[in-house]
Amino acid sequence: MTFTRRAALACITSLAALTPLMASAQSAYPSKPIRVIVPFAAGSTTDIIARAIADKMGASMGQTLVIDNRGGASGTIGQQAVATAAPDGYTIMIHSSSHTVSPSTFAKLPFDTVGDFAGVTPISSTPNVLVISPSKNIKTLKDLLATAKAKPGTLNYASAGQGSATHLNAEKFKLAANIQATNIPFKGSAEAVTEVLSGRVDYYFSPIAPVIGQIKEGQLLALAVGSPKRASALPDVPTTAESGVPGSEFNFWIGMMAPAKTPRDIVNRLHDEVLKALASPEVKERFAKLGADAWTMKPEQFDAYIKDEITSNARLVKVAGLAPAPQ
Repeated sequence: MTFTRRAALACITSLAALTPLMASAQSAYPSKPIRVIVPFAAGSTTDIIARAIADKMGASMGQTLVIDNRGGASGTIGQQAVATAAPDGYTIMIHSSSHTVSPSTFAKLPFDTVGDFAGVTPISSTPNVLVISPSKNIKTLKDLLATAKAKPGTLNYASAGQGSATHLNAEKFKLAANIQATNIPFKGSAEAVTEVLSGRVDYYFSPIAPVIGQIKEGQLLALAVGSPKRASALPDVPTTAESGVPGSEFNFWIGMMAPAKTPRDIVNRLHDEVLKALASPEVKERFAKLGADAWTMKPEQFDAYIKDEITSNARLVKVAGLAPAPQ
């Protein structure tokens, strides 16, 4: 046997010995806590949904999922933290539709919204609800439209940041209703809701979760939902289309992503764990109270959906005449 053949056989033997160890290392994931970056403040719908599934996923995976709120700049601060994180499965992101809006509403981003992320799965589809303080003496969407048209440009509305999903929902409504109103951006839903409750801001297309309690207690009035169909949590509240503003529908979703080069087996594991969490009775009950509907896709489908939505949101931003903000 030549030296070359002996070396080759030794190499093959070594690889054979290493293979079980490599497989064991992969199957050991996760071996430490997983950081879940939420690019919005605590109390936002994205944060609430993230926390609703994190405990279940952690229990199933044998490790804690630690929520890390990185609010600000319409989610882009948190996005950058994930885009530059090690692609090892120990930093992931739960974000909203705002992920597909930021490429059009910022002149320059420090990351590639498509290239720097790997989609894991959507988690939920949650309608936005147009809320207003009772102190405004506006009882219906028709009343709001009448006020806006009687005094053009005097109304304002809250958003969870320039270019956020709540902002785009309001802009789509403005265009369809042919009214003028000024965006007042905040760091997240919690601040936006506070300002609408106080009456300092006129209205807000809020995710249902942060406002359902105030709606039931009469502190806020729900004029309409911005979704294509009525929300299960607010079955008596009409859609904006039903209330006379067709073409104003907006799909608000929350989903999980990871750094782009995260191994595919880890992405698939995370996907499967989300599905298991969503199937649990506790999470189903939690989502029902939030007015959220579970919604999932395979990772590859989610990647394709994100690309398509970036394109459609770019058209909306252009039609709305929104100037890109500096980053």
